[in-house]
Amino acid sequence: MSGAQDQLEIKFRLTDGSDIGPKNFPVAMSVATLKENIIAQWPKEKENGPQTVKDVKLISAGRILENNRTVADCRSPLCDIPGGVMIMHVVIQQPLMEKEKKLPSDLKQNKCVCAIL
Repeated sequence: MSGAQDQLEIKFRLTDGSDIGPKNFPVAMSVATLKENIIAQWPKEKENGPQTVKDVKLISAGRILENNRTVADCRSPLCDIPGGVMIMHVVIQQPLMEKEKKLPSDLKQNKCVCAIL
């Protein structure tokens, strides 16, 4: 029985509604290691896949998970249901350089601020 308590079944939901998993992970595993696992399992046919752990944000129970936390720290009371699968939402952040390239040049130069006193 203790082996089942040391593992947590997690499914990663991508922004397009598709999933990675479910798969069992040790509760002592860090969120950063989970993110590395997501990068390794990222579907090859999807564009704009994450390159580094910093590109990935994991959200569970409405909270953004910090890299230094463990899976056990992120566990929700709903995960204690036998046979339940924990769903974590995956959000990919594009690096700042790519965001700037996509902005039209006129938007970059026109940065006015108005203040009404």
